Amino acid sequence: MHSIGIDIGGTKMAGALVDDAGNILSELKVPSPIDDSDQMIEAIGSLISALGEGQQVAAVGVAAAGFMSADREIMYHSPNIAAWRNEPLKKRIETKTKLPVLLENDANAAGWAEFRFGAGAGSNSMIMLTIGTGVGGAIISDGILLKGGFGIGGELGHAVLNPGGKQCGCGQRGCVESYCSGTALLKAARELASSGDAKAARLKELMLATGELSGEQLYQAISEDDSAANELISELGQNLGTAIASIYVPLLDPELVVIGGGVSAVGDRLLAPIRSSFERLIPAKGYRPELKIIKAKFLNQAGLIGAADLARHSVS
Repeated sequence: MHSIGIDIGGTKMAGALVDDAGNILSELKVPSPIDDSDQMIEAIGSLISALGEGQQVAAVGVAAAGFMSADREIMYHSPNIAAWRNEPLKKRIETKTKLPVLLENDANAAGWAEFRFGAGAGSNSMIMLTIGTGVGGAIISDGILLKGGFGIGGELGHAVLNPGGKQCGCGQRGCVESYCSGTALLKAARELASSGDAKAARLKELMLATGELSGEQLYQAISEDDSAANELISELGQNLGTAIASIYVPLLDPELVVIGGGVSAVGDRLLAPIRSSFERLIPAKGYRPELKIIKAKFLNQAGLIGAADLARHSVS
C-alpha cells in the first residue's frame, strides 16, 4: 500500500504519492498560504485528496521546519509558517483527510529518506547535514531516528563552533549555521563583492548585473571555477569539517555523514574541504575505523520520501 509525503515550505508545499520502495509515483506542488492556519489545512487537505484519488493510501507524513511536541501532535513554532503557533496539526489534518497522519521535522524526514533509500542505505548509524537556508540535522543510531527527550534532538546547526562569533538566527552566537549555511555563504559573497577586493571582480560583475548578488549567480561563479567563490565554499567546508570532527563524530560515532541540501549541489568543491578538515582534526586518527563523508542521493524530494516512509512505518 502506498503512502503520501507532504513537505511544507514558506512559499510552497509539495506532495508525493510514494511506494514502499521509496519511489515517487506522482508529485504536486501548491502555494503555501502561510498567514492563515485554516487555509493551510485546506491546502494540505486538497493536496492529499488529489494525490490519493483512486489509490489505497496507508498514511500521510507531513514534514515541516520547526519545533514540535515529542509526541508529534503539536507544532509549537515554525519559522516558515507565521500562522502556526501551538497548532494541533496532526489532529487537524487527520480530521480533514480521515487518514492517519505522522508529523516530523523536515531535516529528520530528509535524513530518514537517505538512510532508507539513498546514500545511507545499508548503514546502521549515520548523521545527515542539510546545508540550505540553514543547517538541518538528522541522527540515526542503530536504525532508529533519534528525536530526544523533548522531541527536538538533531538540531546540529546550532552546535556552537565559535563561542561569541557570528550572530545566529536562533539568538546565540557562533553556531555552525551562522558559518556553514547557504545564507551565511551568500552573505559572505555579497560582502566580498562589495569590498572592492580585486580577487572578487567576477562576483562584483555578477552583482552589478542585477543589483544584488543572488544564490544562482554565486553558484554560477563556483561552476566557472572563480577563485573568490571557490575560496568561500572552501571556507564553509572547512568549518563544517571542523564541526564534524570535533563535535558530531566524538558525540555520536556514526559510520557515515551524508551532506545534503541545496549547497551540496556544488559536489566535491564542498566535500573536499569538509573531508580535508575532518581528517586533520579527527581524534585518534589512524586508530579508529574510517568514517565516510558523502553527498546525499536526493535533493528536493528527500523530505517527501522520508515523511511518506515514516508514516507508513507508523501504521505497519
